[in-house]
Amino acid sequence: MELKLFSTSKAVQNLKHLSKTFQDKNFHLKNLTQKKDRLENFSLKIDEFFYDFSKQRVNDIVTNELFNLAKETRAKANFSKMVTGQIVNVTENRAALHTATRDFTHDHLLLDDLDVISEINRVNKQIKLFSKKVHNNEIKGSTGKSFADAVVIGIGGSYLGCEFVSTALKHSIDPLINLHFLPNVDIDNFGQVIKAIDPETCLWIVISKSYTTTETLANLNQALLVLKNHHLDPLKHLVTVTAKGSPGDDASNSSLGSFHMFDFIGGRYSVSSAVGGLALSLAFGFDIFNRFLKGCHAMDSHALNAPEEKNIPLTAALISIWNSNFLHYPAQAIIPYCSALSRLAPHVQQLYMESLGKGVTSDGQVLENQTGVIIFGEPGTNAQHSFFQFAHQGSVFPIEFIGVVKPVYNKDQAVSKGVYNHQELWANMIAQGQALAMGKDNDNKARYCTGNRPSSTILINELTPESIGMLLAFYEARTVYEGFILGLNPFDQFGVELGKVLASDIRDQIREKNKDKNNEFNSLDPTTKFYLDTLFKGSL
Repeated sequence: MELKLFSTSKAVQNLKHLSKTFQDKNFHLKNLTQKKDRLENFSLKIDEFFYDFSKQRVNDIVTNELFNLAKETRAKANFSKMVTGQIVNVTENRAALHTATRDFTHDHLLLDDLDVISEINRVNKQIKLFSKKVHNNEIKGSTGKSFADAVVIGIGGSYLGCEFVSTALKHSIDPLINLHFLPNVDIDNFGQVIKAIDPETCLWIVISKSYTTTETLANLNQALLVLKNHHLDPLKHLVTVTAKGSPGDDASNSSLGSFHMFDFIGGRYSVSSAVGGLALSLAFGFDIFNRFLKGCHAMDSHALNAPEEKNIPLTAALISIWNSNFLHYPAQAIIPYCSALSRLAPHVQQLYMESLGKGVTSDGQVLENQTGVIIFGEPGTNAQHSFFQFAHQGSVFPIEFIGVVKPVYNKDQAVSKGVYNHQELWANMIAQGQALAMGKDNDNKARYCTGNRPSSTILINELTPESIGMLLAFYEARTVYEGFILGLNPFDQFGVELGKVLASDIRDQIREKNKDKNNEFNSLDPTTKFYLDTLFKGSL
């Protein structure tokens, strides 16, 4: 992959100069937002997806220079290389082909000797057939009862995206099978799931590419214990989503089926693969999952083909880089004014922070610039009564508001203060963006709000599988674009491995203690010894 060093870009030098001029009060958002045609000139729309960045601290000069930065760093060319299967995950010598899981344009895409599209279609046909048989009661549990629940055993990218999509979909589509998620090795997480299901009518979906992930296997063993205690045949209650040839890809482990995932799709980008596809198809039907894929494809096509100045994910990535590297904001909040999107921020948190939390460029040079920022969020209006005091008068962080034009609930609605609930929700969303931008003068400094606090707003028309797919693919493409422009690899995650290695060493010590209660942990450092002694003592 061809990358130009971000720090040596001519556009970067120009943007550094421009960021200093933006300290002038004339560039306060209360002035910028009053410019004629501000919304028209600083917003983009495709289909039923609208992106408004008119309340960002930019003007025409800044955006032009940001688009120059995209061109200098060959952002679109590198995105095209990704979509066509070239090696963009250079540290692991892999392609990154999550877009191929929802490619309705091409019949073939060769990666070495593998036809990627053919393989993905094979897995999707398998998912479609399996989910149909479950829904038609042709596949049942070991006591002959139909499946009413499914538990997803997986962590990180093996569940966060799927949880976001399923939470969003079930507001408008009644699930055929109820989904539950078991990511955490915390036994109390398992305890809550067990309370919610009947083991006789529950299907367990075990998701792990290598089938060696410690947390996933620990939870699988808990599930097997429950099945054993209820005299149920595990082979009639388990399916796996795993790599071809892994220990989980074995009929002796799962007679109900094994669905393949691939090395060229990273976990945090995998919801449109079998990782999300199997659970979502069981919950809502394969046709709904397919509609979701079409929404993803619509955004993928836009991200690939739209010119820089009209490209929504690319523009959002550039705004993010401007905010982090030139205006030096350390965080960004994602605030959906829609409770159905409550799990979006946790998914984007992993997608973005695992992808962009890097210390070196793709070719191993130490980065001289800021990479990603801290992502967090909570649905509005909840967030307003949680951390918006900080948003208005504390340290500045940009906010991304998300609104849905049409609510799902269309029954009789009460009127409060002359408006309906959905209208009240929008009144708050609109007002928060205005208040952050404009601020408020007051001689009482405790009541003074500085304003000049940037935000963007995303609108989708309604909560359909297609719009949810577009929203997911927007955040994926934006993250990838940001990584490419910054010159880093948004597809590896070596930082995650360090904690796993250290946990393995401590696990060995715990294992020995389980074997020999007289083991005193004397070979360990005092702090680790204290914590392990406390664990085994059972109290402080």
